[in-house]
Amino acid sequence: MPPMARIRFDYGFATEADEIVRGVDLSGRRFVVTGAASGIGVETARSLARAGAAVTVAVRSPEAGRRVAEAIIAETGNPRLDVRPLDLADRRSVAAFAAGWAGPLHGLVNNAGIMATPTLERTPEGVEMQFATNHLGHFMLALGLRRALAAAGGARIVAVSSSANLLAPVFFDDPGFAFLPYEPFLAYGQSKTANALFAVEATRRWADDGILANALNPGAIATGLQKHIGGLRTPPEGRKTPQQGAATSVLLAASPLVEGIGGRYFEDCQEAETVTHRGPEWRGVAPYALDPANAERLWRLSEAMLAA
Repeated sequence: MPPMARIRFDYGFATEADEIVRGVDLSGRRFVVTGAASGIGVETARSLARAGAAVTVAVRSPEAGRRVAEAIIAETGNPRLDVRPLDLADRRSVAAFAAGWAGPLHGLVNNAGIMATPTLERTPEGVEMQFATNHLGHFMLALGLRRALAAAGGARIVAVSSSANLLAPVFFDDPGFAFLPYEPFLAYGQSKTANALFAVEATRRWADDGILANALNPGAIATGLQKHIGGLRTPPEGRKTPQQGAATSVLLAASPLVEGIGGRYFEDCQEAETVTHRGPEWRGVAPYALDPANAERLWRLSEAMLAA
């Protein structure tokens, strides 16, 4: 079977999230945005709300989330924002969030994440912290919300990955660095590759329920994500504003242009090129991050981790 043609839109590097939803009516639709108390999560929630959506701000700090929600309500005039606690590294928190959800869910934006924790940290269950937060917590959340997503009659999951997928595959035989020497960016890269693979397998398994998932690289945006590395190191010409960084997330969550599309990886509001090596421009997606066999293997590994 020949490869599918890359999807192209009339957007690009500098496109802002508000441009994506211009003329789009999301009234009656409900979205969850994890990590929406800072960075591109705020802008994702703001643009969805501006288009009329009901947005749940899912955050570790409800106080910070309430400040964001109040600001968005004041700016957009849309009162349909609520804040719910969610700690992706705490399985009880994830389970409580999913159990407390009622009614259909039209979009789940898995945006929250941590990067390059300097020392090896583990959850109480023994899972490496970046893998637990960036991938496994979101995986568990999606499983818990599957019925709500299916009830929407056409739902989307957005997995915020990163150019760091080019740093590392999933280390299936040692994802927790029990044998491999821990290296912060290898662990981060593994978790971001996992985000992309999740989108591939979720689409394969859940498309018949009307649920499609895509992954993306938002670009280089100065946020709290870089707190462990002393700030953003990307040259100024390669940086995006938070509104620009949120644009691809909003495209995949809300644009009619992406209707019926799943299991793909995007950057700069375009489908990314699959590359054979990591170039100096840090663009594209590695083949191992879209490989169906890897995606299925990761799903089974993730289920086993949650069952352990």
